[in-house]
Amino acid sequence: MLTVSAIDLSSGASLCLRGVSLEAAPGKVTAVLGRNGVGKSSLLRAIMGLEKVRVGTITWEGRDVTRLAPAERARAGIGYVPQGREIFPFLTVQENLETALAAAPRGSGVDSEVFDLFPILRQFLRRRGGDLSGGQQQQLAIGRALCARPRLLILDEPTEGIQPSVIKDIARVIRHLAKDRGMAVILVEQYYDFARELADSIAVMVRGEVALAGAAGTLDEGAVRKLLTV
Repeated sequence: MLTVSAIDLSSGASLCLRGVSLEAAPGKVTAVLGRNGVGKSSLLRAIMGLEKVRVGTITWEGRDVTRLAPAERARAGIGYVPQGREIFPFLTVQENLETALAAAPRGSGVDSEVFDLFPILRQFLRRRGGDLSGGQQQQLAIGRALCARPRLLILDEPTEGIQPSVIKDIARVIRHLAKDRGMAVILVEQYYDFARELADSIAVMVRGEVALAGAAGTLDEGAVRKLLTV
């Protein structure tokens, strides 16, 4: 279980996050929604340790990780797929996947399930990451994160700029990871329909705060859509 408790995060003189709390449970998908610039990516970066929180705590599997470095959080079982994918364009698909093994248990290799989830990666193992299409790069970014054997997977807008057929593949993989493998998943999205299809719980952010949160099936759809369009 990941528990984010009342965290504040500053960027220069501005406060990016104000008292944000969030939970992500094993086997569940937690969706974080909101317009551009409301703090969604800042929240994920704080969870991953890429931004230092000013106040509040972040605990993972009962351990306070608030002050841990990103590499330590990765070794503790937190995987992260950033917005924009950030694959290594001059490394091959194989080499990109292997970069995640530093955070995997000692002696691990590339998880064969990655190729079951994303067959195109096996086909393009020797192709450079920069030569892949946007959708293929997103599959590579998710596959790379999975190579570290995370128990929590954080995805920052995985559908951004992706063709519909690949979006369906990504949705299938997210559902499988949560429901079949018992992974906790945090999904940041701008698109309510995609998130609603997958999420067990939803948090909607407005101006650095969680304005609305609850089980996906209990939230008022009109209220959610209004916050996403204001």
